[in-house]
Amino acid sequence: MLNIFTLANGRLFQEEIESLEELSRFQPIWVDLEAPTPEEKRWVKQYYGLSFPEDATDEDIEESARFYEEDNGDLHIRSDFLIADEDEPRTVRVAFILNLLNASLKSHGVLFSIHDEDVPVFRLVRMRARRAPGLIEDAKEVLLKLFDADAEYSADTLEGIYEALEKASAKVLNGQVTDELASEVLGQIARQEDMNGRIRRNVMDTRRAVSFLMRSRMLNAGQFEEARQILRDIESLDSHTAFLFDKINFLMDATVGFININQNKIIKIFSVASVALLPPTLVASIYGMNVRFPEIAWLGDLGYPYVVTVMIASALVPMLYFRKRGWLR
Repeated sequence: MLNIFTLANGRLFQEEIESLEELSRFQPIWVDLEAPTPEEKRWVKQYYGLSFPEDATDEDIEESARFYEEDNGDLHIRSDFLIADEDEPRTVRVAFILNLLNASLKSHGVLFSIHDEDVPVFRLVRMRARRAPGLIEDAKEVLLKLFDADAEYSADTLEGIYEALEKASAKVLNGQVTDELASEVLGQIARQEDMNGRIRRNVMDTRRAVSFLMRSRMLNAGQFEEARQILRDIESLDSHTAFLFDKINFLMDATVGFININQNKIIKIFSVASVALLPPTLVASIYGMNVRFPEIAWLGDLGYPYVVTVMIASALVPMLYFRKRGWLR
């Protein structure tokens, strides 16, 4: 899908392009390619004289090759954007090319972006730019607003993690943790830990991209200050992610501790049973020997009930002692 965005009365308007001829009708500041076809890439190359590298959205590209400036002045930035899907959280690699040298033909410059799937941050920026006049003035503003929205999206996702961990805490700290509940809580905690790690990686990537923009010296004074504010927002998220890691570790340890307590209860049952059954076993072993005991001979037919009674009594005495000590609770 090939979308172009133009400025009109301070607002950002979106147009979906379905042919090469339609490109000549607009003067965009942002050209966005979402899972583009080879034909759409050819249109961009033919009309704007720009082609994306074949590995533009590859995940395994070297980190040092993700931010650079070409000899013709184009800025290349490859940044990851978070998709906080509960079922499948992931990051999407987006390749940006900031073209400013054709400013005489395109008064605001052009930002080109390519990615394999829709990104929530892009939708957020498009919605805000349509509703708020003057929010975006040129292609550099588009890129800064995307990174700003990315930091805000990460903050919103962190709030969701806080809420999820509070629910898990309520389940764990009520003192009635069964193995089934512990298994459910551990699954929830693991998902939040994975999300928190992705957020930390995402804000680190955004910090690097914004720092590269600031070092490029292409931003004006207002945009430079906006970039600094984005970095301050990102730094404020670091303490939250660190706190959440500590909270996740605490909940993980508490849940595993309750699992160990439940297992110890089972082991205690076997321990009490084995100790309680040891005296009857000893009595049975003694009277089961091929020896004529005087008391058995004296009791006659009552010898067998006598032995059984002794075995039962020898089992009840330790059980009553364990009950008195509270070991059977």
